[in-house]
Amino acid sequence: MKPIVVIGAGFAGLSAASFLAKAGYQVTVLEKQAGPGGRARQWKTNGFTFDMGPSWYWMPDVFDRYFEQFGKKASDYYTIERLDPSYRVYWQEGYSDIPASLDDFKKMLEEMEPGAAVKLDRFLEEARYKYVVGIQKLVFKPGLSLVEFLDWEVMKGVFKLDVFTSIKKHVHKYFKQPQIRQLLEFPVLFLGALPENTPALYSLMNYADIVGGTWFPRGGMYKVVEGMYKLALELGVQFKFEEPVTSIQIEKNAVRNVVTDKGTYPALAVIGGADYHFIETQLLPEAARSYSEAYWDKREMAPSCLLYYVGINKKLDSILHHMLFFDVPFEQHADEIYTSRIWPETPLFYANASSVTDASLAPEGCENLFFLIPVAAGLSDDSEEKREYYFNLIMDRFEKRVGQTVRDAIVVKRSFAYSDFVSEYHSFKGNAYGLANTLMQTAILKPSCRSKKVSNLFYTGQLTVPGPGVPPSLISGEVVAGELMKSF
Repeated sequence: MKPIVVIGAGFAGLSAASFLAKAGYQVTVLEKQAGPGGRARQWKTNGFTFDMGPSWYWMPDVFDRYFEQFGKKASDYYTIERLDPSYRVYWQEGYSDIPASLDDFKKMLEEMEPGAAVKLDRFLEEARYKYVVGIQKLVFKPGLSLVEFLDWEVMKGVFKLDVFTSIKKHVHKYFKQPQIRQLLEFPVLFLGALPENTPALYSLMNYADIVGGTWFPRGGMYKVVEGMYKLALELGVQFKFEEPVTSIQIEKNAVRNVVTDKGTYPALAVIGGADYHFIETQLLPEAARSYSEAYWDKREMAPSCLLYYVGINKKLDSILHHMLFFDVPFEQHADEIYTSRIWPETPLFYANASSVTDASLAPEGCENLFFLIPVAAGLSDDSEEKREYYFNLIMDRFEKRVGQTVRDAIVVKRSFAYSDFVSEYHSFKGNAYGLANTLMQTAILKPSCRSKKVSNLFYTGQLTVPGPGVPPSLISGEVVAGELMKSF
């Protein structure tokens, strides 16, 4: 058997480990936390269940494809249901519930801007092409050489892919109504960059949203983690939890051993699924590092987050599972995240109430709430006083918008911010999503999935190809496992 060590049991690490085990390698996953999931961990307390990280289930076809490669179905491990409405957007005046039905969505847009339904058909046809080519071709490239992109399907459609224009310009070409523009620009915020800095290629996210739909796994997003973990065990992957890696021993420009606080693991090859920057700067000797600190400091980071997990002892009327609060102007908050990099004055935020869809996630008669404020990466002054200030800031708006009180019913409350991302995940600059998916940080311009200095060291996850998000993480694990198998 060929011993392979995977560092980290997040989505990308689980994926890489499973593909390697399927191919006959002896795979050991070393994980700092007490269980699998990484940033997609679960927190249970007093009868409440919270997904600590990802909460949106988009691109179900990517999950289906993942399990199918092992002769399984996603439904063998968990059950999903499509949300309708998909989500709610609160505007400065009123709100919009986004229907799951494409016809109903077109009717809604037509009421907002006459002629928008026909324009949406054209917009989505382009987005469909990008989705098909992007998901089937581009995201499965390891980003090691430009030669990878000498693909006839990609080359003949290079202009249709809109790589060199921004999603903001692309959307504005079709639609004039401000709320429609904001609706169609919103999905790229998952990619960690402003619409004006994100290639229009990523209108494929609009296709995923509007046509693919917003889904939810019964029992929470952690059910996906549990499914992937169970599959990995079935394939023979070994897991060592609560065993943080302390160093990687290099000999003749190759990894010989991975050392934890509990033991030493010889390895034919290693895949780093933990934070790329942490592995490079803390686990490797300086001579074995591919990138300098100056390189890392120049990377454009996706935002970090200020998160709140809140359990209340009552039900709230007329709320939805997903709620976006676009009730203040975006421009100032965007500047505070990406340019001035300061704490926001009046932030947009996201609220999730998964107990609306699945009552088992909270005690009877109760609600579990999750709040997310995007903030600039690197804001280290996240004191308890600051966290409480922002909680009350968004809670004033939330209570006003839903017309009900929350703070008088709180029985569980926990916050999570920069210092937690660093201590729990060794997150570079406390980021939540990895690198921003700008044109200059795409494909071969991302940190390489293969070490430039260590012959048998590979990387997977949100700081390398293809980028941030749960579906890309599944793909990242598959891609890097394939690269390892070519050499070892």
